[in-house]
Amino acid sequence: MSLFRTELRRLTKRRFARWTTVGGLLVLGLIVVGLLMSNEKIGPEQWAEARRAADQQYQEQVRWADQERANCERAKAAGETGDDYPADCAEIVPPSREVYQEEWYLPSTFVFKTNVPDMLVTFAAILGMVGYVVGASFIGAEWNSGGMMNLLLWRPKRLTVLLTKLGALLTGLLALAVPATAVWFGLLWLIANWRGTTEGVTSGVWQSFLLTGLRGIVLMLVAATVGFALASLGRHTAMALGGAVAVMVVGQTGLTIMLELAQVRFADAWLWPTYLYAWMAKSTTLTDWRSCDASYTGECQPATMDITMQHSSILFTVAVVVFLGGALWTLRRRDIA
Repeated sequence: MSLFRTELRRLTKRRFARWTTVGGLLVLGLIVVGLLMSNEKIGPEQWAEARRAADQQYQEQVRWADQERANCERAKAAGETGDDYPADCAEIVPPSREVYQEEWYLPSTFVFKTNVPDMLVTFAAILGMVGYVVGASFIGAEWNSGGMMNLLLWRPKRLTVLLTKLGALLTGLLALAVPATAVWFGLLWLIANWRGTTEGVTSGVWQSFLLTGLRGIVLMLVAATVGFALASLGRHTAMALGGAVAVMVVGQTGLTIMLELAQVRFADAWLWPTYLYAWMAKSTTLTDWRSCDASYTGECQPATMDITMQHSSILFTVAVVVFLGGALWTLRRRDIA
C-alpha cells in the first residue's frame, strides 16, 4: 500500500481539516455577499443622483456663506471686533460650483482592474490561515493520538515518513487552492459585471493577476509547511497554534511598542505582515516621517525604504529551512516513545 496515498486519504477524512476548510470558504462567501451588497453599477441614474447631491451641497454652502456674511456685517455695524470674521465681510464667499465634483457623490462600484489586487491579498491571507491550521492539526493529531509512533513501527524510516506526510498535505492543499483561486477570479468577474465595471482589463492585467494568485498559493503552502513543522517539533497541534497566537498578538504588539518607544527607523521592516503584503503586492514602500532628505530644489522629503517580494522570499525560505529542518533533526535525534 502506498504511504503517500494513505496519508492523502487520511488528510481528506480528517473532520478538523474539512471544517477548517469549510470555515475559510464561508468567510470568502461572506466577503462576496458583502461586495454584492455594498457596490452597484454606475449608470445615468447614479450620475443624475450624484449631480443632484453636488448641487445640494453647493447650495448649502451658498446659504451658509450668505448667513455668515450677514452676521459679519451686523457685528461690524454694532462695533464688535474680534477674530471671528475677516476685516472685509465681502471676503466670505462660497466655493465655486466646480469644486464639488460629481464623482465624489457616486455610490461605491466594483472596478475589476483596481479592486482585484486587494481582494487577492485578502484571499491569500485566508488561504494562508487555513493552510497553517490544517498543516498543524494534520501532524499534531498524529503525535497526540500515538498514531505516529504506530506508523513508525510499520515504516521505521522516520524522515521519509514525515516528508511523505508533508507531501500529502501540500498536495491536498494545492488541489484545494487551485480550483478555489479559479472560482474566486470568476466570482470577482461576475461582481464586476453586475455591480461595477471590467473596463481596462487587458491580457497584461490578467497576467499580473494570475501571478498574484500564484503567489497567494505559494504563501498558503509556506504557511502549511511552517505550521506542520512547528506541530511536529512540539508533537502537538497546540504548539503551532499557540506559537501563532504568541507571534501575532504578543510578539507583534510588544515588538511594535518597543520599536516605537526606541524610535527605530522603518519600524515596519521588523514586522512579518509587511513581508506578507510585499510578497503579494510585489513591493511596499515604508516611510520614515521623522526624517528629512533635502532634494536639489530644497524641498524636504521623508526617507523611504522599499520592501520587495525578493526580501519576502528570503524570509519564507529561512522560515521553512529553520522550522522544517528543526523538525527533521529532532525526529531523527529524539526518542519517539
